[in-house]
Amino acid sequence: MKNEQKKWIYLIILSLVWGSSFILMKKALISLSPIQLAALRTIIAAVFVIIVGHKNLKKIKKRHWKYIVFSALVGTFIPAFLFAFAIKGIDSSIASILNSLTPFNTFIIGALVFGFAFQKNQLTGILVGLIGTIILILKGADLNPDQNYWYALLPIIASIGYAFNVNIIKKHLYDLNALTITTGHFILVIVPALVVLSFTGFFTEFELNSETKPALFYIIILAFFGTAIAKVMFNEMVHISTPIFASSVTYLIPIVAVIWGIIDGEKLSLIQLIAGVIILFGVWLVNRKK
Repeated sequence: MKNEQKKWIYLIILSLVWGSSFILMKKALISLSPIQLAALRTIIAAVFVIIVGHKNLKKIKKRHWKYIVFSALVGTFIPAFLFAFAIKGIDSSIASILNSLTPFNTFIIGALVFGFAFQKNQLTGILVGLIGTIILILKGADLNPDQNYWYALLPIIASIGYAFNVNIIKKHLYDLNALTITTGHFILVIVPALVVLSFTGFFTEFELNSETKPALFYIIILAFFGTAIAKVMFNEMVHISTPIFASSVTYLIPIVAVIWGIIDGEKLSLIQLIAGVIILFGVWLVNRKK
């Protein structure tokens, strides 16, 4: 399969998987704290990835490790906690919408920090997508005036981390395959995640009962599909496309997340649906060839 076709398949799959991850986090938070959710998600995903990819660690050279450390922190470890706390404070669909700022941040950081050149149509597409995102945010605030929108800062910070991550992979880790990079990430974060989880009292106070069993099930699904497999797939997509294309998956994620939100009783207006169409148009502009 050609890379041109493969990158679009990855984009669609990741949109579905990551778009569904927000409702899984919301359900898991019914029985677990945000810290427990993020730490468990990281640990379970790390176990899966390390079992499959540990042989690839020998491919990582000394010069790679400093970039893998930074990439693991800003692209995997810290965002897991930021989104867990965000979804505790605002609707899962709104958190996913705010994540759509990632392509915009990728463009700015890629140009200013990493020296990547972008086409004019990519900037236009990002701005169009950003307009759609702003409409969704403002309308979401109108529909949910009782929610604390200071939590909205957390997905925005995470989107900046994702933007750094995708540019780091493209510029400094281009000679490592996706599984190797992902394994390097998780070999670094599994121990800190275990330490953080231990401080929550999880290992001494957690009880498996009718309320916590579903939460653990949601986390396992989230960790396996939404973190382990999706991370490998995303890192591969970065390799075969551009940073802007890879980060544009965050423009499609809210559409899936909003649908799940509606099913779960979250509010959605006609204006938000129109904003979703605007976002899709922005994605098309970003990836349109001259």
